[in-house]
Amino acid sequence: MSSPEATVLPDVLTAVIGGKWTAAATDATIHDVHDPATEQVIARFAQTTAQQVDEAVRNAHDAWRGWAATAPVERGRVLARLADTVRAHADMLATLESADTGKPISQARGDIAVTARYLEYYAGACDKFGGETIPQAADTFAYTVRESYGVVAHITPWNAPLSQMMRGVAPCLAAGNTVVVKPSELTPLTTGLVAILMVEAGLPAGVCNIVLGDGPAVGSPLVGHELVRHIAFTGSVAAGQSVGRVAAERIVGAHLELGGKSPTIVCADADLGRAAKAGALAVIRNSGQSCFATTRLFVHRAVHDEFVERVAAEMQGLSVGPGADDPDLGPLVSAAQRDRVLGIVEQARADGAEIIVGGHRPTGRDTGFFVMPTLVASVTNDMAIAQQEVFGPVQSVIAFDDLGEAIAQANDTPYGLSAGVFTSDIGRAHRVARELQAGQVQINRYAGAGVEIPFGGYKASGIGREKGTEALLGYTQVKSVIVALD
Repeated sequence: MSSPEATVLPDVLTAVIGGKWTAAATDATIHDVHDPATEQVIARFAQTTAQQVDEAVRNAHDAWRGWAATAPVERGRVLARLADTVRAHADMLATLESADTGKPISQARGDIAVTARYLEYYAGACDKFGGETIPQAADTFAYTVRESYGVVAHITPWNAPLSQMMRGVAPCLAAGNTVVVKPSELTPLTTGLVAILMVEAGLPAGVCNIVLGDGPAVGSPLVGHELVRHIAFTGSVAAGQSVGRVAAERIVGAHLELGGKSPTIVCADADLGRAAKAGALAVIRNSGQSCFATTRLFVHRAVHDEFVERVAAEMQGLSVGPGADDPDLGPLVSAAQRDRVLGIVEQARADGAEIIVGGHRPTGRDTGFFVMPTLVASVTNDMAIAQQEVFGPVQSVIAFDDLGEAIAQANDTPYGLSAGVFTSDIGRAHRVARELQAGQVQINRYAGAGVEIPFGGYKASGIGREKGTEALLGYTQVKSVIVALD
């Protein structure tokens, strides 16, 4: 069990280096952290300086030597203890994450459970993952080993701070890497605290360091550091392109998860009730702030009107409010995000789309970054709302007459993260899945998949795969050894 001090956030959060909160630099920029439901300041943090970023990376590099040399079975035992620690502090972590992101407390609890599950899953994989022997001539023996990179930089988003962090960090640690994590400056609260709890639970100091601040001031010196040998980034395409350029210039590997505009095709023979619930779920989870969410519903014209009515009915009953009250939807993360979402909806209206439900701020709620669940119909695939990642509680419906046409339009986007199809014809389902250009395709469901299922995108949705054993492949490098036996 951790000490009481380990569960207390400092008055001003700072970087975590070598298992401890560091002292803020005398000239550090102090940032406020807001509760997006009340707009009140709930915490402050000191931006990490470039010198402290260098210290964090070098400290992690020093820790890597010992961590990489630790027997895989022992690394697994440590990760298992970390999973237990996260579960032991689940209520506290969920409360913090709900206040930080605005998400309903029940969704925050789910995210903390997933965080622990990542650690548990990769704890079991540590001693079951390795190289292979390769058939050769009788006088030669050849084999491969998988080795860690060293220090891996992780830049994580604000929509699910802790589970997104552990999605990459857990397999990194399992493979013998050490990490330096930069959470979003909008939602930094749980990341540093968990790093302290991990050390209390037995993770060697320096194996997981945390730096705080924005991309230009903190992210750039982190990904550009000479001792960072791999980069994992989740965020926008524009920011991912910048990270990718740095990785290319430095000749280091990169995982890039850059968002989506995920289509779902609803055929005339689909279970419309199930499909409508999936369409509504897209705006509920993280208030639609999810790259995975399906936000373009291609619906056969024969069932289009009934389907729109069903989705509208699902959305009209949703509650909106502060995360602590556990509504269906919380606020968006910031005023800028709220205004952007409302602007895209208004553009859709101007383009000729029909706002069936929502499309505005809640009546009578003057504070908080809330947007009502929104359903937009009469959308065509060339509209901005069908091509841009809205990242808010907005669902779009596009009618189709021909399945081939629907597949072509579903693929007509720069993104390719996820997709879905609803049909009672299982042969058709598999044929559509084969044609959809996406890293993950769901059939007759659209919900989050387990930590065991690889996740990542085609096209502009990114490079590499997280989750499952694919993540272990991505966070290791292969060494071939060839031996003469004569």
